[in-house]
Amino acid sequence: LENGFSKKDLDIGCKILRSGNITMNTETRKFEEVFAKKLKVKYAVMVNSGSSANLLAATASCNPLRKKRFKRGDEVLLPGICWSTSLWPLIINGLKPIFVDVDVNSLNVNIDDLKKKITKKTKVICCVHVLGNSSNMLQIKKIAKEKSLIIIEDTCESLGSSFGKKKLGTFGDFGTYSFYYSHQISSGEGGMVVCNSKEDYEILLSLRAHGWSRDGDKHEYYKKKYSKLDERFIFVNMGFNLRPLEIQAAIANNQLKQINNFKKNRTFNRKKIISIFNKYYKKNNFLQFIDSSANVDSNWFGLPILINKKYKKEKLKIINEIEKLGIETRPIISGNFLNQPAIKLYKLNPKNLKLKNCQEVDDRGFFIGINTKKSNIKILSYVAKSLGKAFIKISS
Repeated sequence: LENGFSKKDLDIGCKILRSGNITMNTETRKFEEVFAKKLKVKYAVMVNSGSSANLLAATASCNPLRKKRFKRGDEVLLPGICWSTSLWPLIINGLKPIFVDVDVNSLNVNIDDLKKKITKKTKVICCVHVLGNSSNMLQIKKIAKEKSLIIIEDTCESLGSSFGKKKLGTFGDFGTYSFYYSHQISSGEGGMVVCNSKEDYEILLSLRAHGWSRDGDKHEYYKKKYSKLDERFIFVNMGFNLRPLEIQAAIANNQLKQINNFKKNRTFNRKKIISIFNKYYKKNNFLQFIDSSANVDSNWFGLPILINKKYKKEKLKIINEIEKLGIETRPIISGNFLNQPAIKLYKLNPKNLKLKNCQEVDDRGFFIGINTKKSNIKILSYVAKSLGKAFIKISS
């Protein structure tokens, strides 16, 4: 298992610990400013995880202080290939999910299906950028503008990827990111929400920390308006405690400086695994490797793979053989989320909707991790050949 932290990361972390300044402070604000500048957005708000970033974005989108907001009972369009915490913040805030199919060759939302499922009740599109890839964000943004829809971009797996000249996560009202251990940059845990509206920024700051006003620029206004209250504890909104630690911000900030190099390493590792596999096994037609969509410059989270259709009934056996060879595998995010028991528990698919392409991805898809550090050819060759050996064992 790769150590995702450099000596400098650890030294920075230890320095923060020794300082005694553990809770959110100057390191967090510094990282937020650097992150916003890197992505060319106006505002960034750090939180303790990518899941918390999704919760904060969804809750801000319906907040009474926001002029354009959704209401309880409104519909949200969400791809069936998603993570649990892409979905649940939307449910918690009262939205009715309408699941949209994906394109098998991109793993991302199918725009034709998206258009078909827009109704008068639709108020939100939640994009989930899968493993570093994306749908056509210009088309989605155009649809949202025409229908006056809110866009939330779950970019937790795709930091550093771009569509055209813009970074993923910067097309919509809110973009979210994760700094979990296996992601493009890491602080162990941690996440970020970005936006371009000062109104949204003030709401995010308040929601992040208990609903009080003191982290935002409007605090002076509230101090004067509510002069009889203790100025440190003026609660102007609902709220959570989703604040990060200083150590997370400092380490993530150091890793962000290296993201372009990390991206090169991930791209190198991915391409080598594919080229070595194809050298030995392409004629067997065992696998399909997912490529970047048109106009997408991917910073790959992992290596997404589809098994040849004729072997899909043997998928679990093939996965088991790959795992026996020491290669960890995962579903494509969570597979077709409509198959998850929690969907039945909360009655989120009352019409028993079928998503053909999501199910195909579920039946045929898996992914393996890609190291942030440049791996040696021996290791990459072992990974590539292990994929082929697993298939040969099952098919022979």
